[in-house]
Amino acid sequence: MKIYAFEVREDEKESFRELSVLPGIDLELREEGLTADGISSFLESGAGVSVLGMYRYGKPELDLLKAQGIVGMSTRTIGYNHIDIHYAKQIEFPVCNARYDPHGVADYTIMMILLCLRNYKQALWRTQVNDFSLTGLIGRELKDLTVGVIGTGQIGSTVIKELSGFGCRILACDGRENPSVKALAEYVDLDRLYRESDIITLHVPLLPDTRHMINAETLAKTKKGVILINCARGALTDIKCLIDGIESEHIGALGLDCIEYEEDIVHRDLRTHIFSNRDMAYLRQFKNVIHTQHMAFYTDSAVRSMVHCGVRGLIEMAEGRECPTRIC
Repeated sequence: MKIYAFEVREDEKESFRELSVLPGIDLELREEGLTADGISSFLESGAGVSVLGMYRYGKPELDLLKAQGIVGMSTRTIGYNHIDIHYAKQIEFPVCNARYDPHGVADYTIMMILLCLRNYKQALWRTQVNDFSLTGLIGRELKDLTVGVIGTGQIGSTVIKELSGFGCRILACDGRENPSVKALAEYVDLDRLYRESDIITLHVPLLPDTRHMINAETLAKTKKGVILINCARGALTDIKCLIDGIESEHIGALGLDCIEYEEDIVHRDLRTHIFSNRDMAYLRQFKNVIHTQHMAFYTDSAVRSMVHCGVRGLIEMAEGRECPTRIC
């Protein structure tokens, strides 16, 4: 089976090499993304394609893939909001995603919470210029606070398990309650979670009903000084609302591993570019905003798992076998 892998990073290549020895597999690795021109110009009929999340695959692209005889698409990510799954189901075009151990993102989330609580960004800046003063750096202890966790799937529930060791009060919200969480957290509705939480962390997929779930209306329900953590998907939060919240000091701190409109920015070296995303540039310069390059997932274990899911999922779907990561 021919498999084309697009947006391949250097750190993925060793895992792809591990899979290249599988019988009957012909892997072609490409660093560029898959565009409409590429679909119609060189993809072989009967092949599968594997992508990351920086390009959008809607009706035009999916129709081209189907017409070209492509047997399926895998995304080497857990999130799949960059693929029009509803339309893929309509045309019966198979799509699968990736899975990896949730501890990497959960650990990163806890780190973000602690960095925000202890004013680490400003402390780091000061030490770079030999300013070792303490004024304005007093922090808070997690044991004295209430943490609200929105979404209690694999990652959210792991965050709750790790938080339970800090002695904090934990509130949880999810349409489907996780039995393993109930001994550690109290399930409440969203309004109560917004109202009572000192820290709110998001662990839900980006769907039409979760897009901009943090907006002016929901932010108004939260405590003054609330800390927001997003290690999931940038568009769960309205970036203009975040700016307003930081400027008004209603938001006490932001820990963002992802941010709205990041698609053309993250995982690229833009040091010599004019940075044209004004909202992002403005928001990230505040002393109480920590922004990293969408790397919560980025561990050696997770990268290997994402590549293996990307290849094995295509093989399983093409052969009509059960595919645990199949979406449609």
